[in-house]
Amino acid sequence: MNYRHAFHAGNFADIVKHAAVLAVLERLTGAKGPLSVIDTHAGRGLYDLAGADARRSGEAREGILRLMDEAAAPAAYGPLKAAVRELNGAGPVRRYPGSPWLIARALRPGDSYLGCELNPEEHGALRAALGDRRGVETLRADGFAEAPVRCPARGAALVLIDPPFEKPDDYRRIVETVRAVRARNAAAVVAIWLPLKDLETFDAFLRDLEDAEPGPVLVAETRMRPLSDPMKMNGCAMVFVNAPAGLEADLADICAWPAKAQGEGGQGKVWRL
Repeated sequence: MNYRHAFHAGNFADIVKHAAVLAVLERLTGAKGPLSVIDTHAGRGLYDLAGADARRSGEAREGILRLMDEAAAPAAYGPLKAAVRELNGAGPVRRYPGSPWLIARALRPGDSYLGCELNPEEHGALRAALGDRRGVETLRADGFAEAPVRCPARGAALVLIDPPFEKPDDYRRIVETVRAVRARNAAAVVAIWLPLKDLETFDAFLRDLEDAEPGPVLVAETRMRPLSDPMKMNGCAMVFVNAPAGLEADLADICAWPAKAQGEGGQGKVWRL
């Protein structure tokens, strides 16, 4: 794939996704028993905000850099801000953690993480970023195919699906993966990140997901502007299957802050399918 997330690292969609993932992990790791986490499109794990790609886009300025300077940001962003401070120490924010780093940091003894990444360069960086952390495995493989196979048949599991949406069948494969994961472990939590460009694409995905009978679905949207121009990244959404109890309030705060802080008539909303 040609996609490089470094261009977009730390932007508004990243902070929404990562704050939401940490909110889910807080609830799942608060329960008894081991947790298995599978990341279908892991990326490189850590991103250099001072690198050429990130500086070229400048998207982190209105995302994580603005968040770190905002003392009045919602408490739901606290775990993400704490992780970024830990990563960067007392100095300026130069590095941004991807989902693999954040998840690996949150694991308890007995928990496990599998990060799948097809791109050889990104996978090499992912392995280097995660090092030899206990319970962590990386695989250069198709995460859509691996998730249903590697998901445990019983017990607590979280599957994070976050493809680059470069291929026309990504939406279809997400639905197929959700169906296959639930066939293996009906209690597994599935967290899906989606770009919001136009309303029809988003609605069509939700209709297909609903037709797959995925179980309880919670939708959290951050709309930075009206979904009227499909050529623009107008927002993002997190869609959860089997969302842990009590997640709605955190998601509402997480989705609303970027829309209000930098949106153009934007809004955040959380609702059930």
